[in-house]
Amino acid sequence: MWNRSFTSNSTRAALTKKKWDALIVGAGHNGLIAAAYLARGGLSVAVLERRHVIGGAAVTEELIPGFKFSRCSYLLSLLRPSIIRDLELRRHGLKLLKPMAASFTPCLDGRYLLLGMNDEHDYSEISKFSKRDADAYPRYERQLHKYCKFMDFILDSRTPEALHRASSFNDRLRDKLQNSIFWGRCLRHVLSLGQKDMVEFIDLLVSPTSKVLNEWFESDILKATLAGDAIIKTMTSIHTSGSGYVLLHHVMGETTHGDRNIWSHVEGGMGSVSMAISNAAKEAGVHIATNAEVSELMIEDSGRLKGVLLADGTQVHSSVVLSNATPYKTFMEMVPQTFLPDDFLQAIKCSDYTSGTTKINVAVDKLPQFQSCNLNNQVEVGPQHTTTIHIGAERMEDIHTACQDAWNGFPSKRPVMEMTIPSSLDKTVSPPGKHVVSLFTQYTPYKPLDGSWEDATYRDLYAKRCFELIDEYAPGFSSSIIGYDMLTPPDLEREIGLTGGNIFHGAMGLDSLFLMRPVKGWSNHRTPIKGLYLCGSGSHPGGGVMGAPGHNAACVVLEDLRDP
Repeated sequence: MWNRSFTSNSTRAALTKKKWDALIVGAGHNGLIAAAYLARGGLSVAVLERRHVIGGAAVTEELIPGFKFSRCSYLLSLLRPSIIRDLELRRHGLKLLKPMAASFTPCLDGRYLLLGMNDEHDYSEISKFSKRDADAYPRYERQLHKYCKFMDFILDSRTPEALHRASSFNDRLRDKLQNSIFWGRCLRHVLSLGQKDMVEFIDLLVSPTSKVLNEWFESDILKATLAGDAIIKTMTSIHTSGSGYVLLHHVMGETTHGDRNIWSHVEGGMGSVSMAISNAAKEAGVHIATNAEVSELMIEDSGRLKGVLLADGTQVHSSVVLSNATPYKTFMEMVPQTFLPDDFLQAIKCSDYTSGTTKINVAVDKLPQFQSCNLNNQVEVGPQHTTTIHIGAERMEDIHTACQDAWNGFPSKRPVMEMTIPSSLDKTVSPPGKHVVSLFTQYTPYKPLDGSWEDATYRDLYAKRCFELIDEYAPGFSSSIIGYDMLTPPDLEREIGLTGGNIFHGAMGLDSLFLMRPVKGWSNHRTPIKGLYLCGSGSHPGGGVMGAPGHNAACVVLEDLRDP
């Protein structure tokens, strides 16, 4: 259960003084984006956040004095450029710090692979392992880039879902027209790709990551580096059918200048993203309340929504509520189930919320130095420190073995880690000379068979396993640790509100995307409760700090209020 929170008298008075046009449950980035667009559309909007701090999984917290951790999400690339422009997020404080390279994979044999500085450097780096792969890599990236316009169209569009409720002839006509426009545009994208590229695209979507990469490359190190994109934040193996889809994340991210495949640090940590959005929302008139936990949606016997009930008993009234909570929390914990169809409830119950992710944020007294890469004479920050560092996976089979451990019920013996050092570029998150290290580790089952995440000793053993693995590549890392914060799947569920610890609000398999997200028949942000909408990552187009679910949900709400 979530920790109970109690609203202050002043907050309670502000929330109860009127009936709001719309309420947002949860001040994660999608909820804040939805609120901003609704307020800009002329609505009175209040955002209700359970925790003492806004941001959801895009949050910065100072848990060790002087060290600011991006506790969950840690890099920014997927946030839609149109949202950054519309909400003027740079004016509201968003500052992106571009890394010097894209990825760094050290090897125990003394070699390394450093990608993303420029095309010539990539060719030189990959040639150390395979001349054939160096020739193939630009073609691989160009192939993925071909799909970006199509994916942009899908991400920024509402799904062509069928109407559910009894509706007028004009409503049905408008719905059919909108859906026809969507499918017409979709067909144009398909035709622009051509049959050969479309077949390749479908093959990428349905194939295992291992199959896709084995067809392109021969060197273990390059395949393992790229495979990390496909399994991050999941309980998926590189041999799982459909895992190839997430390889598109390698190039889907885009800056406002049109650059692809740039995963930036954010000055001040990922909470600065949420703060910039909240500043834009407040400027538009949004009221944001923290320590305001929603315990239940208030629904009349007729089925009409009338507001929310907070954990302390406060009633906040509105006929429109957008939930930024996971679909499971929304419908299994907040909505009285007598108002929901049985088939809908069953589909929500059967949704996949498994997660193999444990996030560890570490404060260290010196910059980690990788013995295989001495680009900066072991003194200053080098390009390898500013990028995504892949630890523990020099071959694709290393990833599969780590996953197999978790499938068998145990934390990985040799965890697969994405390591970032935000303080290598951002001097605001750590004291001078000291650093913040972010570790996204896999795989850790929600309920391990050999212990419990509630056991401090068991937790410490896993953390030390990760640190000792880093020591193999960067000697002395463990001895540099000042302190750390660790969020296992149950912690992510309890503290951040992520069902099962799944940071995407639900699996991102092909059976859980587009018209199937969150469940079949309800992919357009509307729900069986009139006036209740989903605006979080559990709705189309899915997870990551993208903002599209919040934006698209707000558009649906404004349309429904315009034509009730």
